[in-house]
Amino acid sequence: MATPNIRSRPESAPRTVSILGATGSIGSSTADLLRRQRDRFAVAALTANKNGAALATLARDLGARFAAVADETAYGDLKAGLAGSGIEAAAGADAVTEAGRRPADWVIGAITGAAGLERGATLALANKECLVCAGTLFMKRAQRTGAIVLPVDSEHNALFQALTAGRREDVTKVIITASGGPFRTWPKADIAKATLEAALKHPNWSMGPKVTIDSATLMNKGLEIIEAHHLFALPADQIEVVVHPQSIVHGMVEFRDGSVIAHLGAHDMRIPIAHCLAWPDCAAPRLDLAQLGSLTFEKPDLDRFPALGLAWAALRTGSGATTVLNAANEVAVAEFVAGTISFPGISALVEATLDGAARRGVMREPGSISEALAVDHDSRCLAKDLLPEIAAKAF
Repeated sequence: MATPNIRSRPESAPRTVSILGATGSIGSSTADLLRRQRDRFAVAALTANKNGAALATLARDLGARFAAVADETAYGDLKAGLAGSGIEAAAGADAVTEAGRRPADWVIGAITGAAGLERGATLALANKECLVCAGTLFMKRAQRTGAIVLPVDSEHNALFQALTAGRREDVTKVIITASGGPFRTWPKADIAKATLEAALKHPNWSMGPKVTIDSATLMNKGLEIIEAHHLFALPADQIEVVVHPQSIVHGMVEFRDGSVIAHLGAHDMRIPIAHCLAWPDCAAPRLDLAQLGSLTFEKPDLDRFPALGLAWAALRTGSGATTVLNAANEVAVAEFVAGTISFPGISALVEATLDGAARRGVMREPGSISEALAVDHDSRCLAKDLLPEIAAKAF
């Protein structure tokens, strides 16, 4: 992977950008960066899930050519908000796919879930799930088409930068850091009784509910392990996780001579996004290490946070297990938000779905995007079939 140099482009030829998931936290940070140097970028397409009014406002502000909402019921708000602007509006899953296919130099993939399987000439990827669902296919397609995949996740962007410090053959392992989430110091018995309100109180980051709950279960780190496997062609045993509550060190790379290169940065997603956009300047706050005083690290507790162990096991299993894992987790998180299952029920439902998928033939290595989506669909159906059993259990 190589970062394109934005300065090499003529000033008269702005780089075109599409943002898939424009109203979320990553999309909002990207939009903030684009506003700072409007002469360098032209926005081709924007998408959102269901906030049509907000998407319309953003599309007008950034001068987008095309805007699409996934939820068709939000089309009225989008269309009304864009009236007279000349910006094309659309709705539905096909419209979101169309946004990803529109000609653009860069596509910022910030969609949560399995919908972000499209790419552009250069894809700045903030969506873990497309690599979890179909990572082998995704990276092969990128290689075949000559696309450049750049990681926006702070952890993977940190690894991307730290890996440049030495020869690839000298890398012995990479280390992904985890904040530990809101339940890092909670006893297992208290975690079992955790409420939705408590799970949504992330100590360091402001994120959407799905990602925040994944952080509380540590499933987000499990997904990041799988993502790192595909992005950097590393086996599961060369990817480690350490809990680092300050969230200042985002990733580390250990080399054969024992040296460890660490990437440090403030709690601001504009830093990795700006790096992927080859931005010359960034408005994010600078670190004051003396003020921080100390940085601490802990081993993750797989007994209190079994989701992380499930992800490692799924990566080692292969045969579509990570696709099943992601689908089951999305169902489980939604059911926890709805109050159907307890917090420990999230991991329990994922584990039961993985076991059931192996027995029933649902688990299979997808050979195409359509097959990946079929495994995803079958896994969601299986998870919902298993839901009453998990909901009835006391943890």
